[in-house]
Amino acid sequence: MLQSWSIRNKVVVITGAAGGIGLALATAAAECGARVVLLDLEGGAVEEAGATLRDAGHDAVGLPCDVTDAEQVAAVFRELRRTHGGVDLLVNNAGLSHRSLFIDTAPEVLRRVMEVNFFGSVNATRAALPDLVERRGRIAVVSTVAGFAPLTGRTGYAASKHALHGFFDTLRAELHDAGVRVTIVCPWFVATAMRERAMGGDGAPVRTAKAEVGPAMTAEEVAQAILAAVRSGRRLVALTPRGRFVWWLSRVMPALYERLMRRSQAREFGTGTGTATRNA
Repeated sequence: MLQSWSIRNKVVVITGAAGGIGLALATAAAECGARVVLLDLEGGAVEEAGATLRDAGHDAVGLPCDVTDAEQVAAVFRELRRTHGGVDLLVNNAGLSHRSLFIDTAPEVLRRVMEVNFFGSVNATRAALPDLVERRGRIAVVSTVAGFAPLTGRTGYAASKHALHGFFDTLRAELHDAGVRVTIVCPWFVATAMRERAMGGDGAPVRTAKAEVGPAMTAEEVAQAILAAVRSGRRLVALTPRGRFVWWLSRVMPALYERLMRRSQAREFGTGTGTATRNA
């Protein structure tokens, strides 16, 4: 039976926490009595977010941190060890997306997405791992339905999220005897600024409308779901009935799932969504 794990008085570190899911999660965790550390590349924004939570009476601090810089990440966690005594929960949330067909996508865009989404999580986890083992802590990973199923126009994004599943599923097995639990949470489409910041194939912001299936989740809904999954020690959580349907359909009837997915994304990328069509 899964046992409930309280975050009260625990040190919770969240990457990508200046806004969106990360900030909503930091707020929810602080309201549950956690000592929250917000990390983000946007130094001014994350420091302001931490100050806002402190003004509300919470134990919180916002620190600038580029998760793609392994040395910088290690230095931040060394400082947290000194100021907070260690880390109990690491939430790997920092992420970057692109919306472009592979044929139109520069290699540099794919590398950037992989650096942030995958290696950023690896860097933070490596830096936090000694504390997590010592304190029998927990790791949460914010993935997406694209982490277990294909999604047209997101080859690099899907690859980075699939890589997260492979890495953290394996790390979970390695850390089992150490008592460290790993939870992967896969939201449905989420209404955050990340949607507007998605890169196009040339690395510039995308200016076309995004195709979606069904209503988007709010960052606050996702935050509550993450906390619930961590408390219960869940291994993998696909959010919303649609998300769970995609998980099952992509495994039981992958060809049907792909056909439905292509149809749902046709408005964004047009009917010619395959390399053969573009080259014809």
